[in-house]
Amino acid sequence: MSKKAEAPKGKLGVMVVGLGAVSSTFMTGVLMARKGLAKPIGSMTQYDKMRVGRGADAKYLHYKDIVPLADLNDIEFAAWDVYPANAYESAINAEVLKEKDINPVKDELEKIKPMKAAFDHNYAKRLDGDNIKACKDRWDMTEQIREDIRRFKKESGVDRVVVLWAASTEVYVPVDEKVHGSLAALEAAMKADDKEHVAPSMCYAYAALSEGCPFIMGAPNTTVDIPAMWELADKTGMPIAGKDFKTGQTLVKSGFAPIIGTRCLGLNGWFSTNILGNRDGLVLDEPANFRTKEVSKLSTLESILVPEDQPDLYGHGNDDDTQYYHKVRINYYPPRNDNKEGWDNIDIFGWMGYPMQIKINFLCRDSILAAPLCLDLVLLSDLAMRAGRKGIQRFLSFFLKSPMHDYTEGEIPVNHLFKQYTMLKNAIREMGGYEADEEID
Repeated sequence: MSKKAEAPKGKLGVMVVGLGAVSSTFMTGVLMARKGLAKPIGSMTQYDKMRVGRGADAKYLHYKDIVPLADLNDIEFAAWDVYPANAYESAINAEVLKEKDINPVKDELEKIKPMKAAFDHNYAKRLDGDNIKACKDRWDMTEQIREDIRRFKKESGVDRVVVLWAASTEVYVPVDEKVHGSLAALEAAMKADDKEHVAPSMCYAYAALSEGCPFIMGAPNTTVDIPAMWELADKTGMPIAGKDFKTGQTLVKSGFAPIIGTRCLGLNGWFSTNILGNRDGLVLDEPANFRTKEVSKLSTLESILVPEDQPDLYGHGNDDDTQYYHKVRINYYPPRNDNKEGWDNIDIFGWMGYPMQIKINFLCRDSILAAPLCLDLVLLSDLAMRAGRKGIQRFLSFFLKSPMHDYTEGEIPVNHLFKQYTMLKNAIREMGGYEADEEID
């Protein structure tokens, strides 16, 4: 049971890795909402109401009336990026928002100039920016990021900082127990400049946690989901969350798969394909980067519809006839830019095995869905820190495609959207000094 969260003091620094479409949309939206010129729609922390207390004592309250969330007026932004464009230029270039919705906060956005990124071209071959740190090795890379955090704190006068990764997907890094299994091994690898096993994102996470900042992984990278980082989070008392923002297709999957499961219908196959054209799409056009995303997107369904639990319903579909067929595709298609389209073809069967089909076509806007997730993850991670919650924040699974879990103990992540929502509400109840009173069956 976590303790009740302390009230926030002073300003909250939000340092974002990557100043592309998602980050610039997030920042613009927060600054516009502060001025009363836009609504932070899609943000649970700003809109959702939940019950606290039971029976005659039950009340339905906004999160801010249950727990001491940081106020939007108290947020100060900073960023790192491989391209030198400031947040205003980035927002214009991204073409997510109309110019008329960016210009009212132009002055504030122009002041957010990205610091040089800690970057390794081998981890994102499609990016060729030159706003990059010169680093002797991975340890030096980490030290330079730590210095950036300290300098931002000093110059901006913020009381505390949350670091959020909203940059591109890195190439897939398989977990290697010899390097990632302990903090000592990871530190040795960083000092030995082991570029194969130590991704730049790990340097950001290590730096953030070492400087007393919660860290959120918004891409599917292997970063904080390794025992070495859990050890560091425990040692520094910091919350960590990840991984991969749950925006479009996976949101649909985590919400729709429970319908099939609850109704006891069978599943033969689920084919998902996407087209998108922004910087994320460009990076994911590289097979090694797509592999990272594929692992994240595939994991959702398998933990909701489990063949071992219901072999009659889910034990069909592929060559081995042991499980339904599940495939995910992403295609880079520049004309769409940030307007992603996801198609899902779902082959189900019902009474006496008779087949049926479901088609879902979601024409979504990637950054419009991701921006409120950024806000919620930042505010709730800051809250968790003030409540003394350290390590993996499982209650934030609701916002993430591939929720972190302790696989060394055989833990299965919760991907079922409605169970995730119960976990979120229970944690907020606890941090508000109420009883965590909802069961997760």
